[in-house]
Amino acid sequence: MAVPFQALRRCLLKPRRAPFGTWVSPLDAAEVASAGVRIFQPRRAGDAITWLEVRPAEGGRTVLMQDLRGKRTELTPAPFSARSRVHEYGGGSYCVAGADTWFVNDEDQAVWHRDRDGSIQRLTPADERRYADLAWDPVRSRLLAVCEDHAAAAEPENTVVAIDREGRVTTLLSGNDFYASLRLDRDCARLAWLTWNHPNLPWDGTELWSAEIDADGRLREPQQIAGGERIAVFQPEWLRDGRLGFVADPDGWWNHYAWRAGAEVERLTEMDAEAALPQWVFGQSTWGEIAGGMIGALSRDGGWTLWQFGDGLPASLPWRLDAIEHVATDGKEAVVLAGAGNRPTAVYALDLPALRPRCVADSGELPLDEAWISQPQPLSFPTADGSEAYANYYPPMNPMFEGPEGAAPPVIVKCHGGPTAAASTAFEAKLQYWTTRGFAVLDVNYRGSTGFGRAYREKLYGNWGVADVEDCVAGVRYLASRGLADANAAFISGGSAGGYTVLCALAFTDAFRAGASYFGIGDLAGMFETTHKFEARYDHWLVGPPHDPATQRLIEERSPLRHAHQITCPVIFFQGGEDRVVPPEQSRQMHAALQAAGLPTAYLEFPEERHGFRRAENILAALEAELAFFCRVLGVSPADEVPPLGIDNDKAGLH
Repeated sequence: MAVPFQALRRCLLKPRRAPFGTWVSPLDAAEVASAGVRIFQPRRAGDAITWLEVRPAEGGRTVLMQDLRGKRTELTPAPFSARSRVHEYGGGSYCVAGADTWFVNDEDQAVWHRDRDGSIQRLTPADERRYADLAWDPVRSRLLAVCEDHAAAAEPENTVVAIDREGRVTTLLSGNDFYASLRLDRDCARLAWLTWNHPNLPWDGTELWSAEIDADGRLREPQQIAGGERIAVFQPEWLRDGRLGFVADPDGWWNHYAWRAGAEVERLTEMDAEAALPQWVFGQSTWGEIAGGMIGALSRDGGWTLWQFGDGLPASLPWRLDAIEHVATDGKEAVVLAGAGNRPTAVYALDLPALRPRCVADSGELPLDEAWISQPQPLSFPTADGSEAYANYYPPMNPMFEGPEGAAPPVIVKCHGGPTAAASTAFEAKLQYWTTRGFAVLDVNYRGSTGFGRAYREKLYGNWGVADVEDCVAGVRYLASRGLADANAAFISGGSAGGYTVLCALAFTDAFRAGASYFGIGDLAGMFETTHKFEARYDHWLVGPPHDPATQRLIEERSPLRHAHQITCPVIFFQGGEDRVVPPEQSRQMHAALQAAGLPTAYLEFPEERHGFRRAENILAALEAELAFFCRVLGVSPADEVPPLGIDNDKAGLH
């Protein structure tokens, strides 16, 4: 909803003073919840551009879309949802070759085929197997995929398989814990892939392998190209000249390399910058080959820029969007998924060689006029270990209002998940929901975040629940020292691993007035015993070796559930009933402990949601409940008419 210019002009001439949190906003929760879609993993093949979009208004259904010379087609009509659950987080759920499309359907995790006339048929049986990272082998008329078989009672088995046109599945690779990034060369004569084993996660250490494909379609003479226990390889791609390009971090920064059979690995770039992402999902891409070289995204201090690589040093491109999520090419042309502080994430085709961006698909109409948008202000501040942490600060922004004279605004500290992830600077309506109502937001890239090199990423190892909490507290103090936030009106909110940071901050510090935990971890011991295979050994890095007595002590010391009695402020919990990553019992136990302790607390569980909320009605309910809860603690009434919120142990003087 954009405010008319004349009305905005009148507002700008005479803003009204009002308490923070009570400002009238043009952005309501229903609009945030249902307007717009989440776009991810675009690809390009000549004139055809495909992408996935999650539609909250359709119950969170993931739709595969195609744009062919301006004509849009929904390749997966309802009730299909193109979503893989391999590693629980999925990704890489579709493959397009000419007029044929293959995709993993969310409901049964089987592979389905859409042919050139638009008919859709199941290719693989609906059984205990899941598939991801689909790649078409035209020479042998088969599909390659990572398969995750859940038939066994213990951990699922991950393999690389071939699926023929009749749906018969043949195993090509097995024995390691994980596989990803299946890449056929241009002649379909060789296959490259990544693999790793427990306790590593793919940003800790992976191996890049390649093998010839024999006449029977089997792999022979496999050889390791790069990587190792402490070297993480990302996104291998075959180049037109026969080399295998990839990204790796042997010196602590993700840079570009290339390998040719019979030769040594060649380094292509040497920069203190990051050219990769943590591989939480399949199908990620940050670079690709174009005519005359390569194009890719690089992160310095958490900010992304677009670069072109050719002869000589990489050259930065005049690209105004600094929140780059995906760069992919078909070897000639490029497609980029990017946004900015005042621009939602969108798919752009880059017309070469001029590199002119053309918007192909966006996530919805910008729901705010420019004057209402709070733009991210990057900042750094000192940490407890004497180094620096990073964050994006969003001041309150509403041309109709200003706060009480001389008062600093309340601040909501956002804790990203992972914890190996990072805060984005792309426009997010949910964040603007807060700033237009008079809250400041601090989106923290605490020690452990990506985009700052391996050394920064690994500062959280052995210090989870400590370093991240210290940085969130230090960020609030930094803002307060500069009059940018009221340290006595600081809130903290986060999901998953970010929810764990929230609960630790509330249990082990007194820096916050209240907190909101979205599917957060309260009991470390219980979490590590029940979590899924992909993260089953994450605790080895975040806390310590499991059989070390010191680790057991740390688990007790850093579990918020064991120290719930130390929490002295109100907490609200949000949880998906079908969450397999952070089981509902984690939030239920924390809520029960605070309830028994007599603290004001609230609990909202959405039975049909998994890890992260996808349905518009649940996103709406959570956002309005969080607003009502924080305003109740502040002692103000929001301008919005929000549904009544049931708060356990609610009492006069809650604030």
